Amino acid sequence: MPTQPRLVATRVPDRPEAAVLVLHGGAQRPGRPEVSPAQLSVVRMVPIAHRIARGGRLAVYRLLNSFRGWEDHHTPVDDVAWAMRRLRELHGDLPTSLVGHSLGGRAALLGGVEHGVRTVVALNPWVHRTDDADLTGRRVLVVHGTEDRVADPRRSAAVARSLARTADVGYVSVPGARHAMLRHGSVFERAAAGFTRATLLDAPHPGPASDPVSRVLAGEQWVTAG
Repeated sequence: MPTQPRLVATRVPDRPEAAVLVLHGGAQRPGRPEVSPAQLSVVRMVPIAHRIARGGRLAVYRLLNSFRGWEDHHTPVDDVAWAMRRLRELHGDLPTSLVGHSLGGRAALLGGVEHGVRTVVALNPWVHRTDDADLTGRRVLVVHGTEDRVADPRRSAAVARSLARTADVGYVSVPGARHAMLRHGSVFERAAAGFTRATLLDAPHPGPASDPVSRVLAGEQWVTAG
């Protein structure tokens, strides 16, 4: 049986204006192993969560899934649904952003249908070309490294085009970046934080007009970073 999913608070102000749920990846392992806070797929989302939390107006949580990977009978999307219910219990009906990497990016895109989700950010999402969801009214940002050999950027681009039938979708390609977001990591962090704060708080993006998020927010759909 899977363990229970868990929320880990990054920063929770007294009166948050919106909430952010940060979703980790992690490949399938035999036997439904519990998610460890120390596993690399979890740890790599910590700086992104802290970057988003700057400014103090957002309640930012990281979700630790029930178990590693993605199964037919229970997926990270189920854990997102649980986390959204828990956020409503804690903070009421706040507008929320889902920010995920790899399988967490897939969970963010598919879980974006949940009530209360306003925006979605998928970083190097591991997706199937057939993944689809009705994200009407949501704003979506996909950021994908061109050298990702784990999650094919061509698949995420195909899914982005499909989602754009109902949602406002921007796609940023990061030349030379790989799956783990180690090289060019600041590009992923800035994009996730900037897009999330701008769309959740209806705040102007502070970056220059040439910044990828500025260009997406200005209406460009397909952007190359750098």
